[in-house]
Amino acid sequence: MSPNSAYEGAGAWRRKNGNCIEALRKALERLGYLKCYHMMSASVENPPDCLMWHDALIAKYNGVGEFGRKEWDQLLGDCQAVCDWPACAFAKELIEAYPNAKIILTTRDVDSWHASVMKTVWWRVSDPEHRFISNFSWAASMYYPMLNKFFQTFFRGDFLTKGKQVYEDHVAEVRSLVPPERLLEYKISDGWGPLCEFLGEEVPDTPFPRGNDMADFFQRCRTRNRHQMMNATLQALTIGGAILATGLAATIMFKRFSR
Repeated sequence: MSPNSAYEGAGAWRRKNGNCIEALRKALERLGYLKCYHMMSASVENPPDCLMWHDALIAKYNGVGEFGRKEWDQLLGDCQAVCDWPACAFAKELIEAYPNAKIILTTRDVDSWHASVMKTVWWRVSDPEHRFISNFSWAASMYYPMLNKFFQTFFRGDFLTKGKQVYEDHVAEVRSLVPPERLLEYKISDGWGPLCEFLGEEVPDTPFPRGNDMADFFQRCRTRNRHQMMNATLQALTIGGAILATGLAATIMFKRFSR
């Protein structure tokens, strides 16, 4: 797939839905869409992507700068599919940028979705430990501002009370933007059948993938916090040691030549 056809495969539009979206990503990769962009592509695999996502959010919601096909190709050009957030905030822009994309709109009971996000990503953006680490960690300093900006803009500044309405509006918007022949409304419980038929792929002879559970999400986040804090501390010690060594060397030289 060429760099300019990132969405010729499948675009899966849905804000964070825990293990469901992770399962869909694994399923798309099993079907051969090996470069499937996901939230973790930015938060873990390549944190500098968060800077571009932040620029995209500012361009869309604050009207500062431009973010069009050129920028999307730069960010997603080597991908065959995209799912999860922050991409879901740009359903309209990406559908217009890649008009041949097939769109998978995963759906779920809005109340259970809201409860799931409250216990996962909303917890992450509200996590004081994560906020603190973002002041020191290279990766967290790029990821946390983008995560915070996403919730402030996409969820209209109030996820707790407006999140469900944003969900409903998002589903309605995608339905209005995509012709029926290019849109699959899908539940993870539907399994391989509808997904493979929609994408024109053979049904694999393996069970449909399972996503990570909530306990795993918490463990991964806590482990990442610890690693980022350790890396920041090690970097500070290294820089501090180098400054101390330079200072000692300068003092010794000064004393030697001032005799």
